[in-house]
Amino acid sequence: MAAAKELKKFTREEVALHNTEESLWVIIDARVFDVTRFRRLHPGGASVFMDEGIPGQDATEAFFGLHRFEVLEKPQYARLQIGVLQDEEPQIRGGIVPGQISKVPYAEPTWLAEGYKSPYYKESHHRLQQAVRKFVDEVIYPDAQEHEADGKPPSQSVIDQMAALNLHAMRMGPGKHLKGLTLMGGIITPEEFDYFHELLVSQEIARCGARGYGDGLLSGCVIGLPPVLNFGSPELKARIVPEILSGKKFICLAVSEAYAGSDVFGLQTTATKTEDGKHWIITGTKKWITNGTFTVGCKTEDGFTVILVERGEGVSTKAIKTSYSSSAGTAYVTFDHVQVPVENTLGEEGGGIFVMLSNFNHERWVMCCINVRAQRLVVEECMKWVNQRKAFGKPLHSLAVVRSKLALMISRVESQQSWLENITYQMCNMSYKEQASKLAGQIAFLKSHMTRSAQHTAADAVQIFGGRGITQSGMGKFIEHYHRTVTFDALLGGAEDVLADLGVRQATSRMPSDVRM
Repeated sequence: MAAAKELKKFTREEVALHNTEESLWVIIDARVFDVTRFRRLHPGGASVFMDEGIPGQDATEAFFGLHRFEVLEKPQYARLQIGVLQDEEPQIRGGIVPGQISKVPYAEPTWLAEGYKSPYYKESHHRLQQAVRKFVDEVIYPDAQEHEADGKPPSQSVIDQMAALNLHAMRMGPGKHLKGLTLMGGIITPEEFDYFHELLVSQEIARCGARGYGDGLLSGCVIGLPPVLNFGSPELKARIVPEILSGKKFICLAVSEAYAGSDVFGLQTTATKTEDGKHWIITGTKKWITNGTFTVGCKTEDGFTVILVERGEGVSTKAIKTSYSSSAGTAYVTFDHVQVPVENTLGEEGGGIFVMLSNFNHERWVMCCINVRAQRLVVEECMKWVNQRKAFGKPLHSLAVVRSKLALMISRVESQQSWLENITYQMCNMSYKEQASKLAGQIAFLKSHMTRSAQHTAADAVQIFGGRGITQSGMGKFIEHYHRTVTFDALLGGAEDVLADLGVRQATSRMPSDVRM
């Protein structure tokens, strides 16, 4: 392999001599670029190089007021670099450095920030976080950016690499399904794995900043497989679970319908038994579902039953366009007299409400993990922007109104992470049944609070970024994406108002009968 070509070194005085249309050089962070030919191809027009007083001079501040660091690394622009400044080194860090912990204040949860401690996280959590972040940065992030834009599903190669490290299994949380598995190359054992490990895995994946892709990256599995793990027969689990965790087949939760979303008892999909009692015949439709094998809520003679339905005759799907990427695979599902063995029943016949409600807790908790991490990404983007963007001759952070918005963003994300960690600690010290009983209201309140807060954060971020906050490329691309997709979390897993009411109803149902003012 040939050695990299050594870049020529120039003094600032030498660069300054090249300040005409016939020979035009600029300096960006100690790098020297010849933009003589490029200036006429520049999207902002050729005049910007001559009118802003930067020909042959240092354009670092002007560049980073308009462009993300990644622009410098694109091949078509990187080839314009002809050298570096003599006796000077680049001072600006940007882009993705695999595995790196951000030093931007409040860009990381406190347990990861330098010099801070936490009662929840042990050495095993730090080991896993480092490994997962490096994997996400190197493997998932580039695939996420590509397919969030083109709408294609996550690459099978990414799903396979995740399966090789048993990341799909870890996203299901602690449990018997981890027994005997080698997790993340062996840096953590199945016996060590707890809900804080699952929390950090979910949050690291959320850093990819691609909401549709994130749903398509087997998020359906995260909420569709637990009912099989917790309520399926040993034979069903032995047949289904390995294929799902290896990424060979997909699974999702099919509850919502055009006629019923948060109103689970209002579902109209029905399941009736054949005369011999050996099969269910399922008829109905589901909406806003990711396609694969389905964990389906159905009306039965005894009430409400959850059944595993595999893709086959009588099952059809149709894509639904939403305001985020079709990479998510959102679909309308039709069950037309689908025959399913009764052995695919999850839990007791007629006992589906317990299966669903206990599953909803984990589903909503995962959404909280993802939501607060996505909000933190917005905080980081805003903190960077207000420090490099100038308005009225001063950095944006010099404006009190901007600092006020940042204060509210930071307050929201820090308080939500703390509440989330408290609930996670309770989960680590409760049985699955206790969680279903005691944490439903807490998790419902947290999710409702988070999603309302997220919409405030999204709106504030757009105001800070201005026009760039509604532009799908460039400096504000993550802000635009977040603002456009933030309402998904407010609806998925239960609408905000329904969840808030659930929390209150659970609290009032537990009021002691002998308490008076």
